[in-house]
Amino acid sequence: MEEKDLNLKEQSVEELFEGMDGLLKQMEEQDTSLEETFILYNKGMEMLKVCNEKIDAVEKKILILDENGEKHEF
Repeated sequence: MEEKDLNLKEQSVEELFEGMDGLLKQMEEQDTSLEETFILYNKGMEMLKVCNEKIDAVEKKILILDENGEKHEF
């Protein structure tokens, strides 16, 4: 696993969303070249993948109590 992947996985979902927002702002700047936009897009997609993994992990931990008070995984 690459170092950049580890750094992304250490960030919270909120931090990743903020980072993606910053990338979007950079992509919207008029002086951003097509090549730079492509690099920013790829970085954003990596961040989105990590966000999805984190959200999926949390969803799997959510437990639902049924009528009898028994716990079931969501």
